Amino acid sequence: MALTLADVKRVAHLARIAINDDEAQSTHTQLAGIFKLIGEMEAVDVSAITPMSHAQDVVQRLRDDAVTESNLPDQRQRFQAVAPQVEAGLYLVPKVIE
Repeated sequence: MALTLADVKRVAHLARIAINDDEAQSTHTQLAGIFKLIGEMEAVDVSAITPMSHAQDVVQRLRDDAVTESNLPDQRQRFQAVAPQVEAGLYLVPKVIE
């Protein structure tokens, strides 16, 4: 993609950035360099490379999936006894969407 000086000025105008001709030329040069680098990166064949989830070969430590609750009886009645409003075993909450 060829970037022109007019494109830089147009983008600056759309972004509501005041830019003079010298700044526009400097920005154009920098953006052209960035686009050139992107073009070089796109030219590299990466089809044989498998994607990585992380830059380093690390494994996340996971804890054992074990039950941590003791075998207490169902405490639903106890929890609902202190709830502001309960009906038919359900907690009633104020309507928040009209």
